[in-house]
This record gives sequence, structure tokens and C-alpha cells, in this order.
Amino acid sequence: MHTGHDPADHDHFAAYDEDPAFPLHVRGKIEVRPTVRVRDNAGLALAYTPGVGRVSQALAADPSLAWRYTWKSNAVLIVTDGTAVLGLGDIGPVAALPVMEGKSLLFKEFGNIDCVPICLDTTDVDEIVRTVAHIAPAYGGINLEDISAPRCFEIERRLQEILDIPVFHDDQHGTAVVVTAALENAAKVTGRELSDIRVVMSGAGAAGVAIANMLLAAGVGDVSLSDRVGVIGKHRTDLTDVKADLAERTNRLALTGSLFDAMRGADVFVGVSSGTVPVDVVRTMAPEAIVFSLANPNPEIHPDVAHAAGAAVVATGRSDFPNQINNVLAFPGIFRGALDYGAKRITEGMKLAAADAIAGLVGDELAPDYVVPDPFDPRLSATVAHAVGMAAIHDGVVRRG
Repeated sequence: MHTGHDPADHDHFAAYDEDPAFPLHVRGKIEVRPTVRVRDNAGLALAYTPGVGRVSQALAADPSLAWRYTWKSNAVLIVTDGTAVLGLGDIGPVAALPVMEGKSLLFKEFGNIDCVPICLDTTDVDEIVRTVAHIAPAYGGINLEDISAPRCFEIERRLQEILDIPVFHDDQHGTAVVVTAALENAAKVTGRELSDIRVVMSGAGAAGVAIANMLLAAGVGDVSLSDRVGVIGKHRTDLTDVKADLAERTNRLALTGSLFDAMRGADVFVGVSSGTVPVDVVRTMAPEAIVFSLANPNPEIHPDVAHAAGAAVVATGRSDFPNQINNVLAFPGIFRGALDYGAKRITEGMKLAAADAIAGLVGDELAPDYVVPDPFDPRLSATVAHAVGMAAIHDGVVRRG
């Protein structure tokens, strides 16, 4: 097997293999396996020629049959250009491949969905849209992953306009679903109504925009976002179209100034950016504050700092602290429901239904250190999938025939 290095050069790999993550990745984390076995000529004649020809002719006459007689109804295409990978940024398509393999693994483990990761060697929006549209006929859904803003907004919008299958940018919507679920339960823990809550958010990229939109749709009283310049509002003349739209619907108090200024008296902090918030600033928040510091690997507010400043509920994006805001709580069940119910797209109603379902699984175990369920809860995927499917029917996006 050619690896690009002399197989005798053990030292080249030994330095990496001391890290336990590297041996786990040897030859990748996913593979393709058959769902039927071919053991004799009769089976070969059915799985391939001449039997497959009869199936192909039927699909040519009625393409909708592909949902039953191919893998389309359980297949998702994962697409990235490697421009916004985890906390690593623009590392390119090859370096993004282990992450896309990981995403495929999680789809299979948690949703029993087959995925193909595609890492595109282009950052051109038109090329990405054309390429994905050309590949799409073989799949029942498209998961966009780790594509930088603002390009990700246009790519998702254009693909959804031309395709009749769900197109879902998980960095936006998966994060928003889990944050919304966590906030629903955090509000209960602290005795708040969503309509009375004021949220301040650090970061107005893909995740920040989606979280703000979803929190508003869920009935949160007010959301204020802050970017590198400061609080986003109608007073700003330097906003992109996306941020200008947010300015019309957020920051009801017309706050100006910095993130730290906006945090004074706020009920909730949501961090989806980088940087550090000092403990003295956290202390200016409302009593029993809720702190979601989601930057990885270094949260904007370390949980110990947040608790020391009086926060009642603290969540991060890390697995070594309670209340991990992890997209794996959402995307397997969302796609499972969309595929099973034949949804043509994923609506706001379907995402809100997913958030409610995730929040509901916590049940009577609700506590300050347990506002979202464990990713390995065996009920998770099926519960989210059912809620998403029911919402798809309600929203009228289920494929007929």
C-alpha cells in the first residue's frame, strides 16, 4: 500500500502515533459495506446484469422509484471546502477530510444514515453550487459542513432553491437547535420565561446568525449580537446584508458599544466566537445568569470562572464539562426524520420541533448541570426524528408519491 512515504520510515509515523487520536484514524474511520451478499450466479444476475437493468428501466420511466429501490432514501452527501473547520479555520479540503469522515461516522452511529464525504478543492460559490447540484441525484439530503460565512448562506440558499431534497448547514442550524433546546431547559432551571429573557451573543458568523434567528422564533424576548466592531444595531452603517437584516429584528433596547457593555444586566450569554470575557464582566450580568461559552477548545468564559461569578447554568462545547452543546444531539435525528418522512426541505418548524424534542428528553432529571440529554441516550435519534417528521407533515413539505 502506497502511503506517500517509505514504509520503512517508521520514525515518520511514530511521532504521530504517540497521540492516541492518530492510530484511530489509520486508513480512515469509515468504509462502504454491501447490504446484500452475492454468493452465486443467480444472485449476481439479480444484483447486477441483467436484473439491475430492469430496475434501471423502471427508474428511467418513474424516477420517484429511486426512493425505494436505491440507497437514496438513506444517503446523505456531506460537503465542505475546508474553509471553517472546527476551531481550526481555513485548513483546506485535504485537512478537512478527517473531520468529514468523523461526521459520516456520527451520522451512521447515531442515525443509521449512510454518508459520503466530499471535500471540494474550490471556494468559489458558483462552482460549489454547480458541483453539488450535479452530484445530488444519488442522495436524499445534503449536509453542508465547515464552509465559511457569508458564503455558506448563499450556498445553502441557492442549493435549496434548485434541489428537492433537504439542504442543511449543520454549523448554523444544528448548533442553533441544540442551543435552543439547552436554553429552554436552562430557563426552567432558573425560573424564567423565554419571553422575558435577554440574550447577548458574542459572534455574528454562521452559527451566531442561525442561533439568533432560532431563539427569536422560539419566543426569546430579545437577542443582541456583537461582532468585532461592537454591538449590532440600526446605528451601524458598516453592516453586511445579513447583519443589517439582524439589526432590524434584534437589539430591541438599541444597545451600543462593546460586547462587555451589552452584557450588563443580560440574562444569557452565548459565545460562538473567540476571545475571553473577564470575570468582572460576567458579574455584571443578571442574577442566576445563564452562560453558554461554545468556543473550542477554549471557552470564552471558563466554567469555573462563570460559576465563581454567580452563573446558575453553564454550558460549553466540550465533553469534559457538564452540559455539552454538541450538534450530534440534533443532526442525526433531524436527517433521520427528514429521510423517513420524505421531506423536501428542513423548515423552521422542523428545527423548533427538534429542539423541543431534545429538551424534553431531559425530563425529571433536569438540573443546573443537566439541561441537555446525553448523546448516547438510546431514545434520542428516534424521538427527534418523529418530532421532525410530524413537523414536516404539518409544514406541508413531505414528498408525495
